[in-house]
Amino acid sequence: MTAPSLDTGYFDRLYAADPDPWKFETSAYEQAKYADTLAALPRQRYTHGVEIGCSIGVLTEQLAARCDHLLGVDVAASALASARRRCARLDNVDFALLPLPSQKPDGQFDLIMLSEVLYYFNPPTIAAVADAVIAMAAPGADIVLVHWLGPTPDYPMTGDAAVAAFLAAIGPRADIMMQHRHAEYRLDRLCCA
Repeated sequence: MTAPSLDTGYFDRLYAADPDPWKFETSAYEQAKYADTLAALPRQRYTHGVEIGCSIGVLTEQLAARCDHLLGVDVAASALASARRRCARLDNVDFALLPLPSQKPDGQFDLIMLSEVLYYFNPPTIAAVADAVIAMAAPGADIVLVHWLGPTPDYPMTGDAAVAAFLAAIGPRADIMMQHRHAEYRLDRLCCA
């Protein structure tokens, strides 16, 4: 039996208990991962970027320097409120409360970032996420996946299993351009066909 995807309530409870439950602001792991993520982007500038699962906006703030317009989306209203405060001075950043894949952002994006998000979904939902990503991808869009490789006992999938399910669901609709494995995380970059 397939484990269910995590629902909005799971994230609401996490942020109610701790406004930065994964220590995005202070973790050396997160800072190194963000630097690696930004270094993996093949373009210096993107016209329209979207960050799926932007949380409190720490990576969003850094991605904004590389995008003419950046949309951060999340399912947790309190996380988005923190992200809005963090990025308030950035005119090129907007946020939306959207539960992908049942809702997806309008428009087409040349950068689609899914950092630490796919393992919250079960395989059928990951397939729907892949369809949503392709639907919002501009021709030649960069799709970036970054996922923790450690234990995920309360998540439906591990980082490796979630990325494998996503890559299988995307199939020939995107080409794998880079796969980097760090001791604690993996970084995969695809280019939309």
